[in-house]
Amino acid sequence: MQEFAGRTAVVTGAGSGIGLELARRAAALGMNVVLADVQQDALDAAAAELAAGGAEVLACRVDTSRPDELERLAHEVRARFGAPHLVFNNAGVGAGGLIWEHSLRTWEWVIGVNLLGVAHGVRLFVPMMLEAAAANPAFEGHVVNTASMAGLLNAPNMGVYNVSKHAVVSLSETLYHDLSLVTDRVRAHVLCPYFVPTGIKDSERNRPVELRDEGPRTLSEQVAKAMADKAVSRGHLTAADLAERVFDAIRANCFYIYSHPHALNSLRTRFDDILAGRNPTDPFHERPDIGAKLRAALAGHS
Repeated sequence: MQEFAGRTAVVTGAGSGIGLELARRAAALGMNVVLADVQQDALDAAAAELAAGGAEVLACRVDTSRPDELERLAHEVRARFGAPHLVFNNAGVGAGGLIWEHSLRTWEWVIGVNLLGVAHGVRLFVPMMLEAAAANPAFEGHVVNTASMAGLLNAPNMGVYNVSKHAVVSLSETLYHDLSLVTDRVRAHVLCPYFVPTGIKDSERNRPVELRDEGPRTLSEQVAKAMADKAVSRGHLTAADLAERVFDAIRANCFYIYSHPHALNSLRTRFDDILAGRNPTDPFHERPDIGAKLRAALAGHS
């Protein structure tokens, strides 16, 4: 896709971070922008900003883990703009801790948003895009699913997040192959950010009451939160920079979109382990100081 003006982009998680920057970039290119977010005040601010800049905006409060709310969004998009040309299944939340300590509520919350939210976006918008492509030879569509480098690697003490993002990578790769069976005008992409300063470190602010854990965080959860906060806050690549890379990837029809290509060195090590049938390499073998700090922080934990 080379032309964006007058076309429509749907962005989930559009109230902040990567989602907001994707929406800003779409608006700057002259697109109609559909904003979906669970946080009403952030959603209102984003909608007001883009509308003030001249964009056609549809804003909907949506919890992407709830299929009925995404179904309502899809209906409103079709009614207002017709089939979207870009769909960014971007909404996501973060959680960490030792994998056996994740509560059922945490599993339901993280998988619900990070994985099922993407699945709902695919099942609702892709048929709409395929229908439009069949009716109009000029139609082009792209679906960009936000995973993470955690969808390709398995950092310790981040189990539930890793699982959800690995599933998004698998879903996206399968979507790419499935689309290739039936069309050449609707394409799939997967976005795998590393440490980009966003509000994901404060995901708990939007956790539904019914899925909140009772009692204090476990030690491993506290350690994971502190380490994630530090890493994300120190990220040098901005969400705006990443949004520009995403649109460049759409223009080039590039499936894998990375924020930090240097992180792929660890991925090479992982695949070498798999191909050689050897035990997983210590993820901290190049930075033993970080591994030592994590082990010390969890010392005596059982």
